[in-house]
Amino acid sequence: MKEKIKISQVFEERGIMGFALKFQVYVKMKEPRIKFRWETEFKETEIGEIPREWEVRRLGEILAKIIKGKNPKKCLGDLPYLTAKYLRGEEEAEEFYNETAGVLVDENEVVIIWDGSNSGEVFKSKKGILASTMCKLLFDEKVVNKTYAFYVLKTNEEDIKGAKSGTDDRHVDKEYFLNLLIPLPPLPEQSRIATVLSWFDDLIEVKKRQNEILEKTAMAIFKSWFIDFEPFRDGEFVYSEELGKEIPKGWEVKKWGDVVNFLDNQRIPLSEVERLKRKGQYPYYGANGIIDYIDDYIFDGRYLLVAEDGTVMDKNGFAIINIVEGKFWANNHVHVIQGKDVPIDYLYLHLKHYPIEPFITGAVQPKLSQENFSKMLILLPPSHILQSFHSLVEPLFQKIILNQKQIITLRKIRDTLLPLLVFGKLRVEEV
Repeated sequence: MKEKIKISQVFEERGIMGFALKFQVYVKMKEPRIKFRWETEFKETEIGEIPREWEVRRLGEILAKIIKGKNPKKCLGDLPYLTAKYLRGEEEAEEFYNETAGVLVDENEVVIIWDGSNSGEVFKSKKGILASTMCKLLFDEKVVNKTYAFYVLKTNEEDIKGAKSGTDDRHVDKEYFLNLLIPLPPLPEQSRIATVLSWFDDLIEVKKRQNEILEKTAMAIFKSWFIDFEPFRDGEFVYSEELGKEIPKGWEVKKWGDVVNFLDNQRIPLSEVERLKRKGQYPYYGANGIIDYIDDYIFDGRYLLVAEDGTVMDKNGFAIINIVEGKFWANNHVHVIQGKDVPIDYLYLHLKHYPIEPFITGAVQPKLSQENFSKMLILLPPSHILQSFHSLVEPLFQKIILNQKQIITLRKIRDTLLPLLVFGKLRVEEV
């Protein structure tokens, strides 16, 4: 009789960077009742070894329809326009329409970017109106579970991206896409695999939503104190020439270069080859977040990361920033900053309210240089007010950072399980 094993045993047996411990400590919840077993009997196929009772099918055989998105009609409503940045969670939806405006997509349907530089990227969608550069994929539900199909496509995403056709307007190579070979277990096992992987994605989304609420709360407190000056209205105000407005008496206006330390000289850019050599467990940050995990580390502590070049601003003109804590690397596309007796949370929230466009250089490749960054102005209240504010928002940021660490761990566990499950190396016996 084949022995069934729990999810934590999978990580222990594989020795995958202490995931068994991290899973218990970071997630801090009861382990789901999922039983696995390692498969021992395989057959050789065009895509490698798969379990004996599984099939290999062309994607075109299990796809019922590919529906291309359209430019939406101007029918305003409450359904978000599903752009890639919105589906990635990089920005809020900017346009809203009703269900007659274009191609309607329901929650958890599978969509793919069909045209443009990011073509081939696959999403488990939110409900909304599909962007014109995307397609909705409908599957034959008698043969395949759509969520299982999504995860199989994610394992083939890089190959799909690499097989683009077209020159001026790059797009997915349809012939390659339809002839893509995928492993196909029986429907009940597809459903179990989808349930396991979705459990991680759902928990990640919960923690991301928690962080959005926590950050909005911290930003509201900052605005009340340091934009509207509500707690200080009874005090005396003086006019600040530098800021062009009245500020509480005794507060200072300084340059960023005077209140922070730039640790940019410690950043280490790595080539793709070097990154693969050092691949491990510590996050490696670029301008837009984590780009890899590598062994060893350069930084250890709490830092403010600010995008230096490329996409340096959001749609409102504010810096692309992040607070990170722990051990990590950083490349030369991001500033690494610590405050001089100024809390990181105050610096972070100040940048969330400070447009940086006047300090950006370069039209083709926008850049926020250290020299220009240092010239930016920052309003500093007396130290006792800074400390009171820090005491108020620090618990919010502690929870945000804890959630960030849990999200990193959950993603790595999911990404480790993904190829094991969809190629049948690890079988889901019970959910």
